[in-house]
Order: sequence, then C-alpha cells, then structure tokens
Amino acid sequence: MKKDYQTILLEEIRDQNKAILEGQKDQATHADVERLERRIDTLESDVKVIKAAVVDVSRDLAEHTRLPAHVAHGHA
Repeated sequence: MKKDYQTILLEEIRDQNKAILEGQKDQATHADVERLERRIDTLESDVKVIKAAVVDVSRDLAEHTRLPAHVAHGHA
C-alpha cells in the first residue's frame, strides 16, 4: 500500500512531537539534579559546622583533667 503525502507528514510530525517530549523529560531531570546539588552543598556545609563543634568539644574535654564537682555528682 502506497502512503500518501499527508500520512507521511503526520508521521513526521508525530515523531517530532515524541522527540520534543523526550527533551522535556530530560530538562525536568536536569532541574532535579540541580536541586539535589544545592541540597548536597547545604549538607556539606552543615557537616563542616557539626565537625567543628565536635572538634571544639573534644578539645575542651581533653583540656580537663577531672570533671568539676557539680558535674561529677550529676548536678549539671
């Protein structure tokens, strides 16, 4: 069966629409990746702050040879 010009043109338009839709899906995925990258940057920053706090507390504890009396007896 021989295809007429309109059928061929409609098939071409349909293929182009599919390609456009696939491209839009990729763009949504790209936006998701950017959002995740920003969240990871925030988490990295938070971890640095937590690490600094732990190092400070560890350093403070290392400087004390014994606990103050009120802490040793459970009266914080």
